[in-house]
Amino acid sequence: MRHSSLLAAFAGVVLSISLSVHAETWNMPTPYPDTNFHTININDFAKEIAAKTNNQLDIKVHSAGSLFKHPEISKAVRSGQVPIGEFFMSLANNEMPVFGLDALPFLATNYDEAKKLWDAQKPVAEALLDQQGMMLLYSVAWPPQGLYTKKEIKTVDDLKGLKFRSYNATLEKFASAVGAAPTQVEAPDIAQAFSTGRVEAMITSPSTGVDSKAWDFLDYYTDIQAWIPKNIVVVNKSAFRKLDKATQEAILAAAASAEQRGWELSKAENTKQVQVLKDNGIKVISPSPELMSSLKAVGATMLEDWKKTTGTDGEKILKAYQ
Repeated sequence: MRHSSLLAAFAGVVLSISLSVHAETWNMPTPYPDTNFHTININDFAKEIAAKTNNQLDIKVHSAGSLFKHPEISKAVRSGQVPIGEFFMSLANNEMPVFGLDALPFLATNYDEAKKLWDAQKPVAEALLDQQGMMLLYSVAWPPQGLYTKKEIKTVDDLKGLKFRSYNATLEKFASAVGAAPTQVEAPDIAQAFSTGRVEAMITSPSTGVDSKAWDFLDYYTDIQAWIPKNIVVVNKSAFRKLDKATQEAILAAAASAEQRGWELSKAENTKQVQVLKDNGIKVISPSPELMSSLKAVGATMLEDWKKTTGTDGEKILKAYQ
């Protein structure tokens, strides 16, 4: 009896060692803090993969740009420095203008339009990522983007000369078009940038406004619902192909769940975080017709410019969308 117990214990140790040898850890850089709904969703995604693979694949999430700064994440995945990562899709606009479509002002301003736009954009985006050695896992929309300022903005002329936070090439063009002065500032640096006077206004989501405690340095949130951009989660193709089929299927199933869950989280987030802004003293106001008319005119011009840079890919997406 004692002999069989020892054999059983020994077999258990051998099995444990065998499993630990084959278990794999993937480091995953993400740009936003743990409290952000995108990061919450990614942590659930990682947990689902661990459960589906019996802990044989551990996704270790490095949030808030702690492993790679936001603009570096796509390059890190592409080069194989990390196997998986999340980034704001329109950050890739300089290399691939197709990726900037969802950040064009007033093209898609509600969730139904944003989903329809993504359905049109996705096949082209997947093909471009494939050319760069990456594979799309899933996408999640941000809440509609609003205008944060220290003073009330009644017309587009009120934006002239303001130092304006930008985070991609599209927003730089937008800021310049309304007479503001664009300055590149990543999400973790927003509070410091406003406190030191580097920027005086920004367009971003209610979520980022709450993450950065905008009420400490701003007074107004004008609900212009300018666009609904997306984050994407991508995986290095080579790293993915090295996995066994069961693990690959587990990742894809968890990604499908994360996309569906993430869009629902985004909708709930919008309502919740606008209320948080109000509760902390931010004046949430509707834009004047004059302001909206001018901003939409800028958006229309930017769309025409975008078409010129994307050629047949852009035409294909817009035809499918419109």
